[in-house]
Amino acid sequence: MKYFLLFFLAFGLVTTARAQLVDQYGEPLVQFSGMVLDGTNSQLQPVPYATVLIKNDGRGTYANLEGFFSIVAHKGDTILFSALGYDDVEFVIDPALEDDKYSLVQLMTYNAIDLPEAVVFPWPSRDHFKLEFLAMDVTPELQSRATENLSADKLERLAETVPRSGAENGSYYLRQQARQTYYIGQRPPMNIFSPVAWKQFFDGWKRGDFKKKD
Repeated sequence: MKYFLLFFLAFGLVTTARAQLVDQYGEPLVQFSGMVLDGTNSQLQPVPYATVLIKNDGRGTYANLEGFFSIVAHKGDTILFSALGYDDVEFVIDPALEDDKYSLVQLMTYNAIDLPEAVVFPWPSRDHFKLEFLAMDVTPELQSRATENLSADKLERLAETVPRSGAENGSYYLRQQARQTYYIGQRPPMNIFSPVAWKQFFDGWKRGDFKKKD
């Protein structure tokens, strides 16, 4: 009887866990993961930091340094793989997929195209910029508004309340990955032994940055 109850509870937990793999509209979800590899030759090297985007959804992720990625998607979604110097590749998740997990090894073909340098200016020339700049009417009201919007207090409040954009989150993720790769196999340096950090500390102390504000 005891083993029967344990089996029943375990079956119920598995059923509940599988039943939770749906979105807010009841559409089935799938944990889509795999590797992005360079299929140009037989060496099959990973494509680091390749972009994995769900088309028509606006969601995506990055592959890590080893080419591994993982993202939650819907069955039937079209996944777009892209990386600098490689041809884009699309993959469609089978709508009739029975499992809630799917793994894929996606090969990409190297195709580098060097484009000439292009410099874009908002004005045709420096003379046009000078004329537009001198003709700009900056009233005292606009000056005071600009000063208020650029004040340190307001910028600090905005930094605390405004959420990060997708580009900022992606940049933070890539910087974390780069830091882990840079110090792989060794301990990261501690700022307590850095003379630059100590100088910044003493300069801030002299300026009164650490005084208690009323």
